[in-house]
Amino acid sequence: MKGGKVGWRVAAGLVLALAGALVAVWAHMPLPWMLGALLVTAATRIAGLRTACPRPARNAGQWVIGTSLGLYFTPQVVEHIGNNAGPIIAGMLFALGLSFIGTAILRRYTDADFKTAWFSSAIGGASEMANLAERYGARIDRVATAHSVRVLLVVVTVPFIFQGWGVAGLDPTVPGPRVVHWPGLAALVALTCMGGLLFMRLRLPNPWVLGSMSVAMTLTLSGIELSALPDYVPKIGQLFIGWSLGDRYRPDFFRAAPRFIAAVAVFTVIALALAFGLGALLSLWSAAPVPTLILGTTPGGIAEMAITAKVLQLGVPVVTAFHVTRMVFVVLVTGPMYNFLARRQRDSA
Repeated sequence: MKGGKVGWRVAAGLVLALAGALVAVWAHMPLPWMLGALLVTAATRIAGLRTACPRPARNAGQWVIGTSLGLYFTPQVVEHIGNNAGPIIAGMLFALGLSFIGTAILRRYTDADFKTAWFSSAIGGASEMANLAERYGARIDRVATAHSVRVLLVVVTVPFIFQGWGVAGLDPTVPGPRVVHWPGLAALVALTCMGGLLFMRLRLPNPWVLGSMSVAMTLTLSGIELSALPDYVPKIGQLFIGWSLGDRYRPDFFRAAPRFIAAVAVFTVIALALAFGLGALLSLWSAAPVPTLILGTTPGGIAEMAITAKVLQLGVPVVTAFHVTRMVFVVLVTGPMYNFLARRQRDSA
């Protein structure tokens, strides 16, 4: 009986997410398959509807994004990324700088302690930052809330800004394989899933994005073109990503800590404004278009920003390189940096 109830909750959630995506397509929204599913799911969950999104759905969505991204990394594209190494490093340092700004805002305007403010402000993956927060004794609920608010605001606002700007198609990149070959597709699915499982077994961050992307990228760089993905597969991936993002929200979301949520929202707006400014500055250093560089420095998640770049045709490999390197950098330095700052605080006290 219990399993049947869970099944109905999942089915209802999928129907609502799909309905939201179709309405968004009809309304000509940017990224309709992700944003439509996200907004409808989040709204109904906050309203109290007890739908559910199973973890395998998000994993499947991330696998689609990772595999499709890996197919972009031809040798010519990797050379182009190498030419942008300087701006990519600047983006990594920019993310670290945002952590200090966010921590200062949360400490000044909320009751968050230093460790909670620090891990809430780090521009890394939500799950990785929650894990670090738990390890260092910060408030996991606040950290998870902060990253949910940040990703939601970035995912919802950035596509509309870029659509209004009219820059879609400015920096298109054609992926390696262009033809769907069914036996090759089966082999591609099997190999990339093995990559995701391996990354998960090794407890690496974002395993279903980075594991599948690593395998697909290795194949593409080696000139092995097993198959392209059918056109409908990326739409399914976007649908699952939007559904899983919206499913994080609960009826008490805005009532739990309104001041904290408001401070995170202000920090996110400031981070976005700074990202737009940095993107414009980096255009003096890089041949990549300004919108591509801006998208590379925005404080969103890998999967969500890669989808945005892919749909708007704005330098997918460069944007992906920005976000992957930033995420790895932030995951590696956030803990040690907290230890250093905490020691400084204790010494000064």
